[in-house]
Amino acid sequence: MAELITVDDPDDPRLGDYTGLTDVELRRRREPAEGLFIAEGEKVIRRALNAGYTMRSMLLSAKWTEVMRDVIDEATAPVYAVTPELAERVTGYHVHRGALASMQRRPLSDVRTLLAPAEGGVRRVAVFEDIVDHANLGAAFRNAAALGVDAVLLTPRCADPLYRRAVKVSMGSVFHVPWTRLTSWPQDLGLLREAGFTTAALCLSDRSITLDELVARRHEKLALVFGTEGDGLTPQALAEADAHVRIPMDAGVDSLNVAAASAVAFYATRTDPA
Repeated sequence: MAELITVDDPDDPRLGDYTGLTDVELRRRREPAEGLFIAEGEKVIRRALNAGYTMRSMLLSAKWTEVMRDVIDEATAPVYAVTPELAERVTGYHVHRGALASMQRRPLSDVRTLLAPAEGGVRRVAVFEDIVDHANLGAAFRNAAALGVDAVLLTPRCADPLYRRAVKVSMGSVFHVPWTRLTSWPQDLGLLREAGFTTAALCLSDRSITLDELVARRHEKLALVFGTEGDGLTPQALAEADAHVRIPMDAGVDSLNVAAASAVAFYATRTDPA
């Protein structure tokens, strides 16, 4: 059982993991370097723990103590009780959900290991190129979890899916979808090809087929590749892809943001519809 420690000094070094949470650039550099991420809110904290992540510490306001009582009782990490005002001074924003936890990151798998787990079964993969918006990435991870995508691959310049906002938007789904980063882009699409995947780039091009046509081809292993909303996939990525695929649209609309497009594509390509 963790001891509930009352803290009344915003400069207390024990709260260091929670400082400056609104400073995106600082947190983007600091969190991976220090091997931590922040889970915000009761549900997300519970999902991180249920997924096997180790808690470094927890910070909460007094009224959330009973809500999180079972977590506190089982915790081996310190739990800090603070006033809402002090939490805001430390983090830089009003903590609406009342509880934050600093969690330990786990080492990422290499791509080949992720694509060929001992138990097999990886048949549908999502690849995201240079998605820098944390909310879009978090929503895409939630779509992947909900619609049965087996793994997610991120290019080197993609946002951090364990950044607080991405985790929050995903509602903790990022903890349940295996993912890793590619190291050489777009050359690493060749690793997918070696593993037997057909790579399908979502884009508008002269050679693009419709999503329905892609589904009709019944590829045994399929990797769906998504780019940014503004510029789409880079020419280099498009050149490496096996197929170009478009989502037919009406009313003069020619694109969706990556969260919406991924939901449509994941739903259409499900291999075992419920």
